[in-house]
Amino acid sequence: LIINNRCILLCDSCWLWWHSVHLIPVSTANKNGVSSKSRKRIMPDPVTEPPVTDPVYEALLYCNIPSVAERSMEGHAPHHFKLVSVNVFIRHGDRYPLYVIPKTKRPEIDCTLVANRKPYHPKLEAFVSHMSKGSGTSFESPLNSLPLYPNHPLCEMGELTQTGVVQHLQNGQLLRDIYLKKHKLLPNDWSTDQLYLETTGKSRTLQSGLALLYGFLPDFDWKKIYFRHQPSALFCSGNCYCPVRNQYLEKEQRRQYLLRLKNSQLERTYGEMAKIVDVPTRQLRAANPVDSMLCHFCHNVSFPCTRNGCIGMEHFKVIKTHQIEDERERREKKLYLGYSLLGAHPILNQTVNRLQRAAEGRKEEIFALYSAHDVTLSPVLSALGLSEARFPRFAARLIFELWQDREKPSEHSVRILYNGVDVTFHTSFCQDHHKRSPKPMCPLENLVRFVKRDMFVALGSSSTNYYDACHREGF
Repeated sequence: LIINNRCILLCDSCWLWWHSVHLIPVSTANKNGVSSKSRKRIMPDPVTEPPVTDPVYEALLYCNIPSVAERSMEGHAPHHFKLVSVNVFIRHGDRYPLYVIPKTKRPEIDCTLVANRKPYHPKLEAFVSHMSKGSGTSFESPLNSLPLYPNHPLCEMGELTQTGVVQHLQNGQLLRDIYLKKHKLLPNDWSTDQLYLETTGKSRTLQSGLALLYGFLPDFDWKKIYFRHQPSALFCSGNCYCPVRNQYLEKEQRRQYLLRLKNSQLERTYGEMAKIVDVPTRQLRAANPVDSMLCHFCHNVSFPCTRNGCIGMEHFKVIKTHQIEDERERREKKLYLGYSLLGAHPILNQTVNRLQRAAEGRKEEIFALYSAHDVTLSPVLSALGLSEARFPRFAARLIFELWQDREKPSEHSVRILYNGVDVTFHTSFCQDHHKRSPKPMCPLENLVRFVKRDMFVALGSSSTNYYDACHREGF
């Protein structure tokens, strides 16, 4: 794999670097240049990680370009455990940028779905055919006004790409093989009330959810598919007003700003790029160029040029490196953790309530899907204590599994998985449990206690409920 003037040989035990010339398309045998084993890894591993943090490697992981079938740990449990319920949180798939670099030509990405174009999935044609016929039912407003699949020869801003559709068809197929074929989570005559589907009002999240469901369900019956609309990217429903959460966010944004001011190399890079596109540096920075640059990178499209020169990989590497440094300081300063505990509480509380109902024997909503954004998953990961987890890549998935012990039917346990990796014992509420118990999962009551009480304790206040924590004085 030749990237950024380097030839990188990826293997499980070594990284060898040679100098070369240009960014060259990755071979189809392993399209993102990272083995399926290391591609899904979220915690640093001294064997498979590069010797130092490498921005190109991290960007490849973020792109998540579909490759060989992914090995995952979903659905793994001793034979005497029965799978009872699954709650899935996804980030939408690969999308066109939300911002453009001023005075440059937009990257030419085709957002129609074409069978003979890579990446491809065996269900792609059937998905297009099914979506093109229309749903025949109505989703919660305003979702019924959104297109069911991407279909523009030149992508619109923020539009899901073919890569994004294939990522979630692949996610759905993987989960189907595990949860339906192996564990029979849904009965053959499954009904609407056994699914809970919720998405924001963006076409990319609705379409990602539909793609995953099309890969997942054995019978995609429109009469049984109903998406609820969530106005907030935090999925906070009727509990979105939280002044203290907003104060944490303001302090976190201030921290980001101060870190950027200290990075002289970053400022020089923005200055060089601004000269190339002939705009003030502040205007370029406000246009968030990394969003567009990631699109160029993930789709192997040359970075833009003007008569003043070209934006290049060295610029991209500096900006991406700063992002990685920002994430590292964010974990250390804990301001984002405070924001996350309050920002993620409503959706975690809803999830816990659903898991408790399933543990009581209720058969409604045994499979839940939240089709969301990076700004949804990131606070949830942080709130759970998964501070080492990588920033949500395109088509990231976070899954809560509920299991019943057949030998002790009153006992229920949970597993938490992120991109196919079991992170249950990395969570703050269960990080020591495996030392005391041979069970490869965590008691449900640990998660319940964390969401109902310990999340507020972690804020360092005397609050015992979400409202008080959001409105406490003197923060």
